[in-house]
Amino acid sequence: MNDFGVLDHKTFRKFSELVYNKAGITLGPNKEALVQARVGKRMRVLGIDNFLDYFKRVESDETGAEVTLLLDAISTNVTHFFREPRHFDLLTQMLRKWQDQGQDKFRVWSAASSTGEEPYTIAMTALEALGPRCDFKLLATDISTKVLAEAREGLYTERDVEKIPRPLLHKYFRVETTAQGKMYRVTEDLRRLLSFARMNLSVTPYPMKGPFDIVFCRNVMIYFDNTLRKRLLDNCYELIRPGGYLMVGHAESLSGMLSHFKSVEPSVYARP
Repeated sequence: MNDFGVLDHKTFRKFSELVYNKAGITLGPNKEALVQARVGKRMRVLGIDNFLDYFKRVESDETGAEVTLLLDAISTNVTHFFREPRHFDLLTQMLRKWQDQGQDKFRVWSAASSTGEEPYTIAMTALEALGPRCDFKLLATDISTKVLAEAREGLYTERDVEKIPRPLLHKYFRVETTAQGKMYRVTEDLRRLLSFARMNLSVTPYPMKGPFDIVFCRNVMIYFDNTLRKRLLDNCYELIRPGGYLMVGHAESLSGMLSHFKSVEPSVYARP
C-alpha cells in the first residue's frame, strides 16, 4: 500500500471517466490497482496525499499540463525492437516492390511510437530495403510526452537492443559510456528520417494530410472501445493512399470494423 491509502471506487470512476474523455483509454475495474500505483507516484511528486485532491488539481488545471502528466503516468508502453517481425518482412517486400515500380518517395506513420523502438525499426528496415539515398520520411506520434522525449533521445540499454540483428546494431547505433553503463545511441542517418509529434488518437479528425504508404497502428486499439476504434480506423483509411497498407497488433480483434479495408493476412490490411 502507498502513503495515500486506498483509491476508493467513486474516485477511481472519476479518474477513469477523465482518462476516457481525454484519451479514449478505457480503464475497467481491474485497473484500479494500476491507477492507484501510477497516480500515487505523481501525487508524491506534488506533495498531495489524497486521491480526490489530486483529481481536483487535474480538473482545475486550465493549462492542461497536469492532464498530460496524468496521461503520461497512466499510459502503458510495452515495446521492443522488431516486435511482431512479420510486419517488417512485409515492409521490406512492399517498399522494394514499389521502388521497382518506379516510386521514389515513401511516407509512413507510426501512430503509437512509444519510446521509439517501433519507428527506429521501421527506419532501419526502410534504409536496408531502399538504400541510403531514398526519399523516406516517417512520422512518429504518441500521446505521452515522456516516451516521446525518450524516443527523440534515441539512447538505449544493452537489454533494449538485444533483438536487433548485430549487423544492423553496428550500422545504425553508436556505443556510449554513461553513468548507467554501456548504452547505444541511434545514428544521425537513422534519426533524420523521423519526425516526432505528440498526438491524441482519440481526437479526430487527425491534423496531418497524408497520404501515407503504410500506417503502423499496433497494440493501441486494445485500450479503446469499439466506437473509438471505428473512428480511428475510418481516419486511417482516409490518410492511407489507394494501394497502401494498415498494420495493427496481432492481439487486436477488429472484425466488423474494417469494411473499407481488404484483409491481406492477420493484422495486415490494404486500402483498395
